[in-house]
Amino acid sequence: MLTYLMVGKQTITIDQKKAARYAKAMGHPVRLYVLELLSRQSCCYSGDLTEVLPIAKSTLSQHLKELKEAGLIQGEIEAPKIKYCLNRNNWEEARQLFRKIFEL
Repeated sequence: MLTYLMVGKQTITIDQKKAARYAKAMGHPVRLYVLELLSRQSCCYSGDLTEVLPIAKSTLSQHLKELKEAGLIQGEIEAPKIKYCLNRNNWEEARQLFRKIFEL
């Protein structure tokens, strides 16, 4: 069952809103790099990412925050580091939503 949201005279589905949120989170090369890295391994520590990415820790932190808020990754504190992994359920949902869009 599709759920709709009226925007002016346009009808926006919940799936479209979800896909847009995922797309926004993936809308930066650093975030795509992180997602690709995490898709190839089970998890990664934030400190390891700062060693391979030539950006400030605070900038990386903002990118990780955006991915986490979109639900594409999840973080687990293992003091003094944070371990990041893909949120496999949401990652699969994003894949299915984009697949549906590209098949139109």
